[in-house]
Amino acid sequence: MRAWEIVSGDGVDSLELAERETPTPGPGQVRVRMHANSINYRDLTTIEDPVSRKLPFPTVPNSDGAGVVTAVGEGVGLSPGDRVTSCFFEDWTAGEISAAAMASALGGARQGVLAEEVILPEGGVIPTPAHLTDAEAATLPCAALTAWHALTLPRPITAGETVLLLGTGGVSVFAQQFCTMMGVRTIVTSASDEKLARMIALGAGETVNYRTNPDWDAAVLDLTGGKGADRVVEVGGPGTFDRSVNAVRVGGIIGLIGILTGAAGQASPTSIMRKSITIRGIYVGSRAMFADMNRAIAAHELKPVIDQGFAFEDARAAYHTMRAAGHFGKLVINI
Repeated sequence: MRAWEIVSGDGVDSLELAERETPTPGPGQVRVRMHANSINYRDLTTIEDPVSRKLPFPTVPNSDGAGVVTAVGEGVGLSPGDRVTSCFFEDWTAGEISAAAMASALGGARQGVLAEEVILPEGGVIPTPAHLTDAEAATLPCAALTAWHALTLPRPITAGETVLLLGTGGVSVFAQQFCTMMGVRTIVTSASDEKLARMIALGAGETVNYRTNPDWDAAVLDLTGGKGADRVVEVGGPGTFDRSVNAVRVGGIIGLIGILTGAAGQASPTSIMRKSITIRGIYVGSRAMFADMNRAIAAHELKPVIDQGFAFEDARAAYHTMRAAGHFGKLVINI
């Protein structure tokens, strides 16, 4: 069987398509024939900089995949033919995250799923919602679950509240779909009027083009009558964080997810303290959260937004497309 491998620190074009022996599952494990992967910004940055992450070579990239069980080890309740989706963390079943759980992330600390066949623990996969294709299901483990986590903890967002979504990447698009499903008003920022129009089609309430309106936090305050958003799905990082703090209401919640504007920067604690804001770091979610999300997705027959699909042999092109940042929704590699 074939698998893509990170073999050096030389970036996307140094990925190698290698032949490997088809693995055999041990006790508590399943072998999954992968039919699709989706890629995340995290996957791209891992490929571009594996050295600082201390990845061993070779490492198979990607955390998000879906397919069908082809073999099971002793003590496994699944059967060959069952459709399953990978969990981002192999060992985060439920409850609070731990250092051990964080060390079980696919495509980083552990081998990823950009391969024709992969071995995963039974607790590291979850049944695929019946109404989804494998390509659609493959978009769920990271971006969708991150958005779900940001909207449901430390308390669920409720109908009628306002959520500020930054940008139109995978997490923000899923967050918009979930907010529409929950009856929640959204305000969305982007530099692209075309992408903002697509968010409106998904149910966005108001939009702000931050290129033509760089004081987008003031615009959010105007749109909320000076109150501010109840919650912010913050994917920008240091370059947007202070404006997110200004745009959220007193007692509001900021789900801190991404660093699209870079990792370096400073934040002033004064406004956070004075506004009694809850800042919650979001690192995907547990299998229990995934199960809750899938029940909601199935009940509402939600369909993920896929921008473009790539052949397995053209996987490098998918990462280059991710780097170009012109897509809306998810990029999928079909296997």
